[in-house]
Amino acid sequence: MKRIALIITILLPLFLKAQDTITMGLKDCMQYAVEHSTKITIQDADNRDAQVNRRDAILNTFTPEISGNTYAYYNFGRSIDPESNTYSTVTSFHNGYSLSAGIDLFNGFQAVNNMKITKTAQMMGKTKSQQLEDQVCLATMEAFCNVLYFTKLEEALTAQVETAEKALQLAERQEKLGQKSHADVVQMQADLAERQYQLTNCRNRYNDAVITLKDVMFWPIEQPLKVVADLTDSDVFAEQSAENAQSIAENAKDIMPSVKLAESTMNNAELELNTAKWKLLPRLSLYGGWSTNYFTYPGLEGYTPVPFEDQFKNNRGEYVQLSLSIPIYDRLSRHSTITRRKNAYVKAKADYDQAVQQIEAEVYRAVADCEGTADAMRQAETRAQLQEEAFTLNAKRFEQGLISSIEYQTASNNYLNALAEEMNAKMQHFIKKSVVLYYKGVHYLEQ
Repeated sequence: MKRIALIITILLPLFLKAQDTITMGLKDCMQYAVEHSTKITIQDADNRDAQVNRRDAILNTFTPEISGNTYAYYNFGRSIDPESNTYSTVTSFHNGYSLSAGIDLFNGFQAVNNMKITKTAQMMGKTKSQQLEDQVCLATMEAFCNVLYFTKLEEALTAQVETAEKALQLAERQEKLGQKSHADVVQMQADLAERQYQLTNCRNRYNDAVITLKDVMFWPIEQPLKVVADLTDSDVFAEQSAENAQSIAENAKDIMPSVKLAESTMNNAELELNTAKWKLLPRLSLYGGWSTNYFTYPGLEGYTPVPFEDQFKNNRGEYVQLSLSIPIYDRLSRHSTITRRKNAYVKAKADYDQAVQQIEAEVYRAVADCEGTADAMRQAETRAQLQEEAFTLNAKRFEQGLISSIEYQTASNNYLNALAEEMNAKMQHFIKKSVVLYYKGVHYLEQ
């Protein structure tokens, strides 16, 4: 039901007017991005190829190769008479049928290893799909949080502009009453202009962030899109207990797509090395076949041809062949292949060790970042609350003429910066917390 609802949500814009805007939450955006990602579409096609390769490897191992053949021709001139086995110059017609089959009984376990390799390749394809899905989800999450950040910042700046406009109106009235100097009014005008500039700049960055999100999602650029802040307080403000980075790293080594891909590549390299070694042994094959033919001399006076049915039966023949091929000298081609396969295995093993090391470092870094952003978020919350209180008090003192316009502007700037840093800290903590959960084995769409 959820998938049907999502499809309806996706197809609905096609039937709406261009100015209608679709509102989507984080999970909706990630699901849309996964379903429309061209990278995942290409990988799905590769997965289907891997499935075909797996089927071919099974058939090559357990089933023979069968082929049929037929021919028909007229012979004009000298030829051998099939009946008397002597040369003849009479025009003749020949028609033949044959059926043959062959299978390798032993080829150095190449077929068995190919089955294992194609099975691993099929699993690797699924792992790559999951890896691409995770990458698309993380990129969508980061772009979504950027849009959400500039949305919240725009709201804060809009409130600041309204406050600056009211402060300017108050200063102009106080100037007329002689309570404020013209310099104070000019300073308030400059503060309002600064706030309006910041708001315009924020809107431009918001538009850029929306385009980036659409690009990541593969959403039509011309189609309006609005995101809704569906992150609950528990998502953003969850208290972080001390994470056991070591246990998370050990778990990540077993489940992370990058490690599983590196391990599968190493296993396949080892199988290919074994296959190259077994090619030094003889190859045993079994063949069998059946054939028959029909001939006649059209236009030859006094010749009565044997009926087709009789010739088809009487001229048939069968054969069974057992072939043993022993490699003796191939210009060291097989030995060169073995050397290359050894080098490929060494590189694959090094890549696997590097992937394990990299995942371990990423887990420790993610846990440290998560704990660090949690502390920064709490401090940013406290700072924003204090700056809000300070700004409120300074606004009242400014109205009473107790502080200058410069002091009022400083308090306003401090409050705005505190709000921006608080929102940024919340978004950063949410992303880092999601990454840690991902390393624990919880995919982004399941969080």
